[in-house]
Formats: sequence, structure tokens, C-alpha cells
Amino acid sequence: MLPSREEILRSAIFKTSRSGGKGGQNVNKVSSKVELVFDIETFEYFTDEEKILLKVKLQNRLDTEGLLHIVSQEDRSQLLNKEKTISKLIDLLKKAFVVQKKRKPTKIPKGVIEKRLKNKAVIAEKKKNRKMFDF
Repeated sequence: MLPSREEILRSAIFKTSRSGGKGGQNVNKVSSKVELVFDIETFEYFTDEEKILLKVKLQNRLDTEGLLHIVSQEDRSQLLNKEKTISKLIDLLKKAFVVQKKRKPTKIPKGVIEKRLKNKAVIAEKKKNRKMFDF
């Protein structure tokens, strides 16, 4: 089960800085870029098995200390960027907890095999009839 927004807000650390891109002088004055730092290990909401699963699934996104960093600088508003980082974190956690179904190998139906072989024979016959014969 996923943690609520309030639980995430209590345990996450937010860092702000000036972002680049559009905005004119606003970019130079306002710290609108938001970075969410989330420590999976110290978050009490998850069990040990869930923490291990998250570390395995999100290993490419974790830094050397095991912290998850999510950055948003799309909007000119710091508040909107903060909301986007929280929603990105929730989406990441949802995707990490989804268990994929095991694929069942299926047998190719006999009719499909026969149809393919019949089609091969027709094409082979066509190509054979194109040849010039020496008398």
C-alpha cells in the first residue's frame, strides 16, 4: 500500500534553487526549481521486504547513499514544481510495487502452422514457374 501525501511530506526533504530556461528576469530572481530527496531506508511506512523491493526496482535512480532524487523545474512557480515532484514520487512508487504477471507460453495452433506452410509452398511454386527452361 502506498503512503499518503502527508506521510511523504513529513519524511521528504525539499531543496530549491534557481532554474534555467524560460522566464526572463524571473529566472534570475526566484528559486523555482525543486528537488525532492527521499530516503527509502529511514521511511517507517514501508516494511523491510518493501524497502528491499524498492531498492531493487529503483536502483538506477538511487545515489550512492541510497537516496532517491526527483527534480522538477517545468513551471515558474515553486509550489507547482513541489506538487509535481510529489506526484512523480507517488507514480514511481506505484510502478515499483506493480507485480508483473508471469507469462504463460502458448502452443502455436495447428491451423496457423499449416497455413504458413501452404503459403510457403505457393510462393515456392510461383518462383519455380518464373525460371526459364533449357531445351
